[in-house]
Amino acid sequence: MNIIQVLPSLASRDAIGVHTLNLDAALRAAGIETSIYYQTATPDVAAQGLPISRLDLQNPNHIILYHASIGSPVADIVASASGVLAIDYHNITPARLVERWAPGLGYEVALGREQLSDLAARTSFALADSEFNRRELVDLGYRNSETAPLLIDMRRADASCDEALLTALTNDESSGPRFLFVGKVAPHKAPHDLVAMLAAYRSLYHPHATLTLVGTPISERYRDALASYIADLDLTDAVTITGSLPGSALEAYWRAADVFVCASDHEGFCVPLVEAMGHELPIVAYGAAAIPETIADAGLVIGDKAPVAFAAAVHRVVNDDTLASGLTRRGLDRVASLDLESATATFMERLMRQVAAATPA
Repeated sequence: MNIIQVLPSLASRDAIGVHTLNLDAALRAAGIETSIYYQTATPDVAAQGLPISRLDLQNPNHIILYHASIGSPVADIVASASGVLAIDYHNITPARLVERWAPGLGYEVALGREQLSDLAARTSFALADSEFNRRELVDLGYRNSETAPLLIDMRRADASCDEALLTALTNDESSGPRFLFVGKVAPHKAPHDLVAMLAAYRSLYHPHATLTLVGTPISERYRDALASYIADLDLTDAVTITGSLPGSALEAYWRAADVFVCASDHEGFCVPLVEAMGHELPIVAYGAAAIPETIADAGLVIGDKAPVAFAAAVHRVVNDDTLASGLTRRGLDRVASLDLESATATFMERLMRQVAAATPA
């Protein structure tokens, strides 16, 4: 048996890349022959896989597990390969949510959803890292699908903390609550709605509340529009967009924050929500897509993200220590339920059961 993982891009600081590398380690630990093929890779992990051009497309004994998350020529390559084809689906953002601000990305995700639909008839089985994602596969005609967890250690990391930055973030005793979002600064993740919430919060509850957006803007067009919106609301000094950060700086922002806020309109899982739980940070999030499933009972999930309603929900957490401590306690329980060791055991059991069914002796 030879299980081949294939993905468009292998990157060390990407959730799908980490998942792929952890699955590679689990397969090898189980004595299963395996390898990774990619179209592109970051230099630090390129040696852990091979370029897709080196994949033997005619080997009928290959079991190819394709990680679907974006449109790519790789999808067409695996569709034409011999052997068993399986999908590990990590969700693809609907094009309508991004194409206005990033036309190139809009094309890629539209292509990805088209390719995902086309692969349904060719695929023997499919795995999805949330029930939300699995239902999308069912709607596309996948006949054999089940959930299997992400293989990422989402507990609080023991990474070093930039203590000087942490001190700078927290040493102003006159400052207000500090709100944090971690993720791509992109329209479908709706940081503009977090900015609107902050404006309402500062007007209604505390004039010195702040918001930090840790992540890289999806495009210059969206970055500039968001900056203009922030300026129009007179929040330039209250909203920080950090861009990508090294681990020690990110850890400082995690530790400095009071509430993790999320207004995203589309998530297939949303790893930062669980990372927030691991950092004992209470969560207030808009309940779109897979967010309620990911949070379970470990955060305050809201059905209305109008600025005043959102701000009121956040203030409940800021103002009620009992509520906040209950959320953080349940968050730690939720993180424990997603422990990498148990998640790996679950994923491997489901993968190997499907492989056995797809490759009868």
